[in-house]
Amino acid sequence: MLFPASHRVGNCGGTDFPTSSKLPPGRFPTLTTTQANSVQTQATQPPPLHGAKLVFATIAVSMATFMNVLDTSIANVAIPTISGDLGVSVDEGTWVITVFAAANAVSIPLTGWLTQRFGQVRVFVSSILSFVLASWLCGIAPSLPFLLVARVLQGAVAGPLIPLSQAILLGSWPREKSATALAFWAMTTTVGPIAGPALGGWITDSYNWSWIFYINIPVGLFAGFVTWIIYRHRESPTRKPPIDVVGLGLLVAWVASLQILLDKGKDLDWFNSPLIVALGITALICFSFFLIWELTEEHPIVDLRLFGQRNFLGGTIAISVAYGVFFGNLVLLPQWMQEYLNYRSVDAGLVTAPLGVFAVILAPVVGRILPHSDARVIATVAFVLFSMIFFMRAQYVLEIDTFHLVLPTLLQGIPMALFFVPLTAIILAGQPQHRIPAAAGLSNFVRVFCGAVGTSIATSAWNNRTILHHARLTEQASVNNPAFNQSIENTQTLLHMSEPSARALFDFDVTSQAAMMGLNDIFYISAIIFLAIIPLIWVTKSTKGAGGGGAAGAH
Repeated sequence: MLFPASHRVGNCGGTDFPTSSKLPPGRFPTLTTTQANSVQTQATQPPPLHGAKLVFATIAVSMATFMNVLDTSIANVAIPTISGDLGVSVDEGTWVITVFAAANAVSIPLTGWLTQRFGQVRVFVSSILSFVLASWLCGIAPSLPFLLVARVLQGAVAGPLIPLSQAILLGSWPREKSATALAFWAMTTTVGPIAGPALGGWITDSYNWSWIFYINIPVGLFAGFVTWIIYRHRESPTRKPPIDVVGLGLLVAWVASLQILLDKGKDLDWFNSPLIVALGITALICFSFFLIWELTEEHPIVDLRLFGQRNFLGGTIAISVAYGVFFGNLVLLPQWMQEYLNYRSVDAGLVTAPLGVFAVILAPVVGRILPHSDARVIATVAFVLFSMIFFMRAQYVLEIDTFHLVLPTLLQGIPMALFFVPLTAIILAGQPQHRIPAAAGLSNFVRVFCGAVGTSIATSAWNNRTILHHARLTEQASVNNPAFNQSIENTQTLLHMSEPSARALFDFDVTSQAAMMGLNDIFYISAIIFLAIIPLIWVTKSTKGAGGGGAAGAH
């Protein structure tokens, strides 16, 4: 096990959640110390489920998790198709991914308050049904603005799904079998990212991109119906906790401003645009007030005081930056394959799918060795392997075959298995019991938000580097250059083309090469970043002997 029994934490799909239920009677976590209200008084804990009820409950709750995790990756390979159908650029189509992640990140801190106010089961089932509705709206979207609004709704209502699914599932199994419950939960959250690209590509090519959202409807209805039937009499205690309205408003304001700035910046020439300047000022002011307010508020929506701890600060920054780099590259790769290598959506999905093979195989191994090892060593090995894989990708050429595309993706599953759990152990090591949910929730918020920011930055950087390389490659492409004119004439003769067609072919070749060189730059920079953030891991204290994480002692 990764953690002592009283502080066991599951980690998969990026969400951490305590399984402890030992708080003094009558004492409830505050808004900042609850991610999903799984910490309850021992006397009010419902008895475990048994037999067929436990089987159906596990399936239903896991399917809800699978549905949510699947939607974080299923749209990646469909972005070029969605962009073409809606008449927008691929860069604009990428907002479909970033707005979902940003809205999801903002809604995570609200999970604790919602659960205390309405109960775990009601919030969980309501989130499932709302997710189904949002998925239907995504499927019928006639334009990009409509689709983006639907994706914001989808991301917002998905916030409670992963933490609550873990809490509800752990409460359904006997305490001595909590590891088995987490194993079932982890299987669905691991399979989701693997199946997403391949499934999304197959649906997009065989039917219509709308069906990547429509498939959530039957899954969600089944999960919601079964969950309500089984759990409606097992609701958690409720009360009326205070909510940090000002903090929430400031959080939404600076996150939204920053995300729009990153998504629209390259189209509006960055700070030469008054709109981008206004968004930048708004984000800066709201973030500054957010910091001041949250550090002085009695019941802050985000407990920023946690950043005063070495392990939390170093671990959270490391896992968040690494995830942002990783996810940004995961979005770019299938787009490049479809745009410049003429891969179909399903083929691009199949190339990225092997990412999870080693992640699934090695995850249990990491769980066994982590309590007896220094998590910092394991995380360092993961970052070195990530860097090596990105250096491999930085050697890509336009003539690359499928095997050399798949190989780095397959190998990337190894550092994936060594990545999340050790860093989560570092983040939570030494936390007193009542602060574990707050630490898990805040680190998860930062990580998910960095995923959205990383995607926007990677997309902008690729676009800028492509433009730069295109300009350099065409410096000698002038009618005053005899060599260039001779090349165009040779193309006309060999391919029986007109001069405009020959020039168009030349421009296409140059653009493809420039895009390849730009992507290689992103891979190379990503490799450097993974090496550069290794010192953050070693700023933290060793977790060896603390169960890999858990409350080894209060700060």
